[in-house]
Amino acid sequence: MSLKGKVCLVTGASRGIGRGIALALGSEGATVYITGRTLNPVSNVPGSLSVTAEEVSGRGGKAVPVKCDHGNDQEILELFERIKRDEGRLDLLVNNALKGVATIGKYGQTPFWEAPLESWDDVIHVGLRCHYVAAIEAAKIMTPQKSGLIVNVSSAGALFNFFTVPYGVGKAGVDKMAEMGALQLKKHNVAFVSLWPGLVQTEYIVNQKDRIEQATVKGVKMNVAKGETVEYAGRAIVGLMNDRNIMKKTGKTMMTPDLGDEYGFTDVDGRKHGSLRSPKSWISNWSPALATFVPAFIKVPWAWVIGAVHHYY
Repeated sequence: MSLKGKVCLVTGASRGIGRGIALALGSEGATVYITGRTLNPVSNVPGSLSVTAEEVSGRGGKAVPVKCDHGNDQEILELFERIKRDEGRLDLLVNNALKGVATIGKYGQTPFWEAPLESWDDVIHVGLRCHYVAAIEAAKIMTPQKSGLIVNVSSAGALFNFFTVPYGVGKAGVDKMAEMGALQLKKHNVAFVSLWPGLVQTEYIVNQKDRIEQATVKGVKMNVAKGETVEYAGRAIVGLMNDRNIMKKTGKTMMTPDLGDEYGFTDVDGRKHGSLRSPKSWISNWSPALATFVPAFIKVPWAWVIGAVHHYY
């Protein structure tokens, strides 16, 4: 129970990655505030805050479900006022809420000028702007206490061009937010990082498995069965919370498999996942047999990855 006594907030935790992060934190004894728009189970809608809360409690944590529309600034402000009033502190904010999952799937192959403006609003408003609002409120609590961690859940879509234009803009934005926010928070001993999970077996991804596996991303076919479980990112965040040298990572963008290697954790089913920086991982997409001859510990520097794919500077 390495996080017993810690107060955490995970936004967008009714289902998917947010739910998995909440479960991982609860397994370590944390008090976890979880937010979303679905408080109680609804037919034809997977997951709810009440179900996630029961699961967190079953793991030994304390769950506090709060219905919150992160597209509404006032509801976000009231959420943080409640945490400050009831807990007196906040040790972790995980910005994960994202409204536009279905929108991204619907318009993923549509030219941006033919997609409705809602395809921007759904991703940028609840997925970027709301993270900024939450980070502001978290910083107001964390800076006086001289401790805290803010994690933006991002993805490789910040670097690689896939899905929609708003998706790429949003993910690049949350990475930059962490970098610049960290510069101002560092003197207060508050860390701000961005985290890239890989392909994750969320309810939506599993439901859309056949369609996803028929498509390719940068010429690579997706294999949902090899994806991360929803708790893998949570284990990465537990590692960050227990890292005594976390301030050395502040402002950085990190990938879940790299943290798995550093902190020594695996996925809940015992699997280890390959990093985007790992030649072995890339080669295995085209030739699994050849990949067996490539050592897993070899990783290319971040600068090489960025230089290979960035073309707008």
